[in-house]
Amino acid sequence: MNWITNYVRPRINSIFSRRDTPENLWSKCDDCGTMLFHRELANNLNVCTACGHHMGITPRDRFTALFDGGIFTEVAVPKPIDDPLKFRDQKKYPDRMKAAQKATGEKEAMLVVQGEIGRTPIVAAAQDFSFMGGSMGMYVGNAIIAAAETAVKLKRPLVLFSAAGGARMQEGILSLMQMPRTTVAVQMLKEAGLPYIVVLTHPTTGGVTASYAMLGDIQIAEPNALICFAGPRVIQQTIGEKLPEGFQRAEYLLDHGMLDRVTPRTEMRGELIKITRMLMGLEPPVAGDLPAPQPAGKEASEAPEQKANAPK
Repeated sequence: MNWITNYVRPRINSIFSRRDTPENLWSKCDDCGTMLFHRELANNLNVCTACGHHMGITPRDRFTALFDGGIFTEVAVPKPIDDPLKFRDQKKYPDRMKAAQKATGEKEAMLVVQGEIGRTPIVAAAQDFSFMGGSMGMYVGNAIIAAAETAVKLKRPLVLFSAAGGARMQEGILSLMQMPRTTVAVQMLKEAGLPYIVVLTHPTTGGVTASYAMLGDIQIAEPNALICFAGPRVIQQTIGEKLPEGFQRAEYLLDHGMLDRVTPRTEMRGELIKITRMLMGLEPPVAGDLPAPQPAGKEASEAPEQKANAPK
């Protein structure tokens, strides 16, 4: 009886009351290997709390942290022709698109939105590297043009977050044509006198680097982001020489005059607020998002009226 009471019954209870533990509660840092609790990592914008390594982040999560109250409105992007070249490698192009859409929950590799940061209206666009490597196809070209046209129409600065492996090979020459198209879109902003700020994230490579990603009025990068046209391994094999340590990383490019700033993701919102307000000729941001103080003369003129209306 003791065997049944002490062993069999607890064993049966443990089997029927067992609950599955979610597998995504912990994430491992790609750089230092530290195990990070998912809420702690999300609160730190996917930046390792142990070593500061910047992991990938989706455009929606980035915009939620960037915009005031996490509120933003999506900008409509014209949809291009599906599979214009009828391309097929190991899979058909439409099948790859469906798999990427299912995995990311997004329609394509770029999201365009509008909203306010620090009460400063902006238009923003961000690439999603998890969607087919953030590759630049016709949709991405349409997205940048839509972002530029919206910024010009609303007279707002455009902030673009780049993250891409280059042009999308499944669209061939049509993807390469997005390089001049996006360059023309950036020129629209310059002619309208509106700021164009680029934040280069890991990795930004290929035709994206050779076009809109390096045309900003202000070039900012996240720490240790790979920024290049051809990768360091290709260059090293071509020239047959060992490359300098940190070659083509954000800090290396900053030292050689290719970037204006290298800013951690957790400080990016404050940095962008300061820069956009300065370039738009607005007053400096007020700490704590408090109402701007009134001029001394106005306060003096309103003082008698306030005293008259004060309760006796």
